[in-house]
Amino acid sequence: MDKRVEKIADIRKNWGRYRELRPGMSEIYDMQQQEAFSDGKLDAKTKRMIAVAIAVTHGCMGCMLGNADMAVKAGATGEEILEACSVSISLGGTMAGSRTGEVVAYLEERGLL
Repeated sequence: MDKRVEKIADIRKNWGRYRELRPGMSEIYDMQQQEAFSDGKLDAKTKRMIAVAIAVTHGCMGCMLGNADMAVKAGATGEEILEACSVSISLGGTMAGSRTGEVVAYLEERGLL
C-alpha cells in the first residue's frame, strides 16, 4: 500500500477505536456528518470537494485525504478535486499549495491522475 492510502487506513482504524470508546459522541458525529454531506441544494460530491478545500486551507491531513477519498467515492475526478484545491490556494497561499501536494500524491497513488 502507498503512504497516503496507508495513512487514511490508519486514521480510520484509530477513529474506529475512538468510536468504540465514545459511542455517544460517535452517534452525534454520525448524525451531523449525514446531515452535512447528504444531497441537498448541493450534491454530496460538491460538498466533499468543499471539505477538501477547507481541509487543505486548515492543514488537517486526515480531513484532506479522507474527504478526497469520499469525494472520489461520490464521483469526483482527480481534476475536479484539484480544481477545488485551487480555491484553497487562492485563500491559503503557499501553505495551502504545499498541502495540495499531499492531495496530488494521494490521487496519483489511487491512479486518478
